[in-house]
Amino acid sequence: MNLLLTSTGLSNETLLGAARDMLGRPFGAARIVYVTTASVAEPGDHSWLVEGMGRLHGLGWQEFDVLELNGLPPQLVLERLRHADVIYVEGGSHYHLARSITRNGLRDGFLDALESRVYVGVSAGAMIFSRNLTERSAEVIGDTEDLHRLGATTVEPPLGLFDWYLKPHLYSPHFAERDDAWADRIVERADFPIYFLDDETAIRISGDTQEVLSEGRWRFHP
Repeated sequence: MNLLLTSTGLSNETLLGAARDMLGRPFGAARIVYVTTASVAEPGDHSWLVEGMGRLHGLGWQEFDVLELNGLPPQLVLERLRHADVIYVEGGSHYHLARSITRNGLRDGFLDALESRVYVGVSAGAMIFSRNLTERSAEVIGDTEDLHRLGATTVEPPLGLFDWYLKPHLYSPHFAERDDAWADRIVERADFPIYFLDDETAIRISGDTQEVLSEGRWRFHP
């Protein structure tokens, strides 16, 4: 399993290099599927989505597929994931993304697809692997309102690979409140490990090896 869990995608040469290394061949010789599901639950201007897709497409893939997890037969969704060499899951609402995987019965097929493909998760797409992605973590992080906005009071971890929780966009100018004081308040409430990543940092998981790759700053609290 090759996972690259990021705040904003392949935002610098370190993360681009990691993705190439994990893929083992040029981007131009690979198929990518771009999953937009988390983004559609976010209101307002989606220029960030269009710009991010444009930058990713500009890397020159052999084939660039765009996929929504809801509304299609699950088997068709899984066939599209398996057809790709890289599964790239965009940001937005991690609660909507998590519920889309569980409600559509995609968990086992999703995990199976990850065994032989490179996965790049952006923000919400990076957050869905924690066993602690629950209504309890929503209270700890302080985003219960985001869950309630979806008409839900509970959330089930869709993939549950790791005990630690990932919180992106530390120090980001687009999330002005996410400074050290904000992280400290969360840590005081938390009863599970948390990684806080800035927009130049990722966690790379290759088989049994896990490492942080960064051209910026990050924090880990066990």
